[in-house]
Amino acid sequence: MAQTRSPARTTTRRRHWLLVVGLTAALAVAAALGYWAGVSSAASQPPLVQSFSPAPSSPAPSSSASAAPPSKAPRTGRGSASGPAAGAVPDGVTVFDDEFPAVANLDPALLEALRRAAADAADDGVQFYVNSGWRSPEYQARLLREAIAKYGSKEEAARWVATPDTSPHVSGDAVDIGPSDATAWLSRHGAQYGLCQIYKNEPWHYELRAGAVERGCPRMYADPTQDPRMRQ
Repeated sequence: MAQTRSPARTTTRRRHWLLVVGLTAALAVAAALGYWAGVSSAASQPPLVQSFSPAPSSPAPSSSASAAPPSKAPRTGRGSASGPAAGAVPDGVTVFDDEFPAVANLDPALLEALRRAAADAADDGVQFYVNSGWRSPEYQARLLREAIAKYGSKEEAARWVATPDTSPHVSGDAVDIGPSDATAWLSRHGAQYGLCQIYKNEPWHYELRAGAVERGCPRMYADPTQDPRMRQ
């Protein structure tokens, strides 16, 4: 005898099958929507760009390291015929400027007397400048050659410039002071410090005479040719 199905059971199975189909379709739709949402989100993001820091460059050399040091005027040797090292004196050098050999190489007693006199003269508004002091033998010889060329003969040049063997500048025992108010001050007060003008024709030329402090300066020579020291 054939078994007949109950309409109620058939309806229940059909509903169950439709529910499964519906859930499956819903899941498929949800998956599809999620996929496209991911694609859309990825498309909306800016592309990932990898940045690279440039390799550190070597520092540029500083100007002090790469540039040559400023050139300086060469200092000639003690025996040179020119330059401060030989006894040449730039403008504005005083008796206190030890960095110049023309001052530093003077006889210590002469230099000490000059500095005492200069300090006292400054109180009177007078400044001592060194026009010439110590000279190397080569520099003295050069000055003598120039004097011969200027005056036309050795005899006339000798009235102004001594030989390297006889010059008190070469031995550090003479100094030429300027300007005129300084020499005028020394002519009045120099003997108090043992500082004496030696030649009448050279009011700027001073040497140390220790006895002058008590007895005054000795009589001046007319010019260096009258000085017995120049005849050696």
